[in-house]
Parts: sequence; C-alpha cells; structure tokens
Amino acid sequence: MYNYNVDALKALFKDILSANTSEDVLNWLLHEGNFNTRFVMVPRKTGKAALQISREQADSLNALIPGFSLNGWSIDMLSRAWVLLSLDATDKNEYFRKLEQLFLAAEVNELFSLYSSLPLLAYPDMWAKRCAEGIRSNIGNVLEAIMYQNPYPQKYLDQSAWNQLVLKAFFTGKDVGKIQGIDARANKELAYVISDYMHERRAAGRDINPSLWRLVGPFIDEKLIEDVKWALHSGVYVNEKAALLALTQSDYPAAVELLNRYPELRKAIENNQITWDGLTLEFQH
Repeated sequence: MYNYNVDALKALFKDILSANTSEDVLNWLLHEGNFNTRFVMVPRKTGKAALQISREQADSLNALIPGFSLNGWSIDMLSRAWVLLSLDATDKNEYFRKLEQLFLAAEVNELFSLYSSLPLLAYPDMWAKRCAEGIRSNIGNVLEAIMYQNPYPQKYLDQSAWNQLVLKAFFTGKDVGKIQGIDARANKELAYVISDYMHERRAAGRDINPSLWRLVGPFIDEKLIEDVKWALHSGVYVNEKAALLALTQSDYPAAVELLNRYPELRKAIENNQITWDGLTLEFQH
C-alpha cells in the first residue's frame, strides 16, 4: 500500500505540526471531517507561514522517504499533506477515485501541494500517469513541484515520461540540477534528442544552456563528439567549459584524446573549479 512506514511519518508530521501551529489549528487538523472540504480549507485555518523544522526532524524524514524534503514548504502545504495521509487507503479503487477528483478540481496552489506530495501517496505506481500529466502543464510552480526536491519522478516515471520531464525543464528555464536522478537516469535516447535541440538553438542563434552537456557526456560517440568539437570552437566560454566537463564523463577514445588537448582546463575540472552547478550560475548571470 505505502512504500514507507506511514505510521512513523504521521507521528513525525504531527510533531512538526505541533511546533508550527496553535492548539486549535492542530485539533482541527486531527479532526476527521469531510476530506475534500478539509483539504480546500487548510490555508484559511493554518495560514501560509514558512515551515520550521529541526535538523533531527529533517534527518528522520529522509530516513523514512529517501530524497524527500520539506525544505521550502509552508505550514499549509504540510497541513494538506497531513490531510492526504488521513484518507483511508484500504480500498485502492476508491482511494484513487477520491484523489483523482481532487487533482482534477484543484486550483494552482492545491495542485502545487498535491504534486509536491506525490512521494507520500499510497499505491505509488498508480500515480505515474498523473505525474506525467502534470509535466504537460504550463503552470510554473506545478512544474517545480514535480521537478524540484521530488524523489517520485526518478523512481516511478518510465523513460519516455522521464525524458519529457527533463526536456520540459530545459524548455521552461528550470534548474535541472534540482531534479533528483538527473545523472542517474541519463540515457542515450535523451542525449540524442538534446543534440537535436542544441542544433535548433544554434541555427536560431540562441544561447545553449551548459547543463545540456551534462546529459550528453556519458553517451559521446562518433555523432555527439562533433557537437563537442563545435562547442569548443564556439567562442562561448561557458559552453567550452561545459563541453570539456562532458568529455570527463566519457571513455570514448576520441573524447579522451580531445580532453587531453586542454590540460589547464582539465586540471581545473579535477580540482572542482569547474562544476555543473557553477556553470549554471555563470549561465544565469
């Protein structure tokens, strides 16, 4: 049903809520009422103050659900997550029906809470299609709820949906470094699509996000190395560094040989003076 100890999570959430709400609000949250009404009314009852959580609580949460974090959450988001956990999950079909109705009727802030809470839901395999549907959204914070600090996509999306998530992140200017599993789930199909995307950007005279190379590097071959060579002679220093960083991810002989032609930059990479996070910041500024 749940892929974690739900009783332990409820106990942890109750402790966090106790420290962040008044006794009256906590009693309201603990009261078993109409599910949909409680979910919708949460912000009016709790407010939207930033959530305060201790290091010990954060560590306990990560132990229960690896990769899941309340960093950046507000009190109403956690309260809505609490309401979601209160829904009886015994009947799988009824559980799905009620939550799917909630997704379909939700306004933007409610969707943000719902997608942020995907790792908490029972029957996790069942929500992959809903997650993929969310990726097609054009609502910025809904996309960020799915992409940022969310372990669900990495674990449950198939390769096609995963690739769409990564591409959508680039298309909409999101920080791909915040996507969990961005390196672990890199794949050759995605690398080739990214290559085509970079060709389109080049033809249009548009900037190329250096993080794109992060997903090309492990799959460099006779085709992709031509893209690397172009970047190294593009005159855009951030992309030259990104292309060299991509070369360090490859054991393709021509890639190794090419990297060795830039000993100073290779040494800077080895000393962590050139990193993906650093290149992202450089590109953004």
